[in-house]
Amino acid sequence: MELPKDPMMLYSVINMKLRDNYKSLDELCKKEDVERASIEKQLATAGFEYSPEHNKFW
Repeated sequence: MELPKDPMMLYSVINMKLRDNYKSLDELCKKEDVERASIEKQLATAGFEYSPEHNKFW
């Protein structure tokens, strides 16, 4: 999966995929073959963090 470089676009894409297709960030990363740390780092630069309870970044 090619992830957007822009943090706001990445935020939108990841949250949409989490909402529609995956029960957790770990599941998304495994199925889409992306590194969790990379996603979390990119989104942290824009002030977002993952909430396992809500299964989304905010």
